[in-house]
Amino acid sequence: MKKKSYSKKAVALAYLKHEKAPKIVAKGGGDVARDIIEKAKENNVPIQEDPSLVNLLHNLELNERIPEELYESVAEIFAFIYKMDEKAKK
Repeated sequence: MKKKSYSKKAVALAYLKHEKAPKIVAKGGGDVARDIIEKAKENNVPIQEDPSLVNLLHNLELNERIPEELYESVAEIFAFIYKMDEKAKK
């Protein structure tokens, strides 16, 4: 049986405090996007949906740091993740 095609895009970011900015660690469309999202769910990684931001980030290369003009948008995502982590600890 053939799998249903997946039309979304997904981008995974990583950020370490000693680094200047988050970087792209995975990206893809279709089945690759579905796999990224499934892997995130399996590992309890919070998922934030923002199609406009994903489209911008999807244009970057793997391991590329996000550009300064996207800092504010990405900071909002990391703030969301931080709040989710804090709620999970309680």
